[in-house]
Amino acid sequence: MEYAEDDYLMISGIQHFKFCRRQWALIHVEQQWAENEHTVIGELMHKKAHDPYLTEKRKDLLVVRALPVSSRTMGVSGECDIVEFRKCEDGVKLHGHRGFYSIYPVEYKKGKPKYSEEDILQLTAQAMCLEEMFSTTVTEGAIFYGETRRREVVVITEELKNEVCQIFEEMHQYYDRRYTPKVKYSKACASCSLKEICLPKLEKAGSVKEYLKRALEEEPG
Repeated sequence: MEYAEDDYLMISGIQHFKFCRRQWALIHVEQQWAENEHTVIGELMHKKAHDPYLTEKRKDLLVVRALPVSSRTMGVSGECDIVEFRKCEDGVKLHGHRGFYSIYPVEYKKGKPKYSEEDILQLTAQAMCLEEMFSTTVTEGAIFYGETRRREVVVITEELKNEVCQIFEEMHQYYDRRYTPKVKYSKACASCSLKEICLPKLEKAGSVKEYLKRALEEEPG
């Protein structure tokens, strides 16, 4: 199956969806957004990494920033923060450059490595788009974390690719139905930039109708 470009979803949405399906739906289906200190710092980091006028060539390394990528089979599009094209004996040909190159995506994140897989899945999705676009295999990439100032190497496995495909398929189903899931409150809600829009604790407390019903029942006769 292939998707039309009008039906493409944002690659970056996979991290929202993995973190919280409701958060993803509020942003990508209902078009709601709110900034907090985490999103602002992250945006500043990405602006620096995404400077499209910075293309570096150092001997056998070509560094391209803000490279647009997409996949017809997954129905997604977006940008890679950085893609390193490394000269090798067996790789892809690049227009205007001699020799062959391997492809190495690098994603920038503001914080530190997570115990969950959101960042890894986003990098894997980018690698899969690059594979489709360049008809090659991307076996490895990295995530650079602003807090630790170091790269974490990610091996692009078949298991990760299968999970990415399943998540994007579910995202398309939600988007086509314009479906926003109900709240599932957790500790992670405290750091979410949409907590004032989502109001997870209010949802947990139940509806206004139910609250009034309980209040009336408790009134002395």
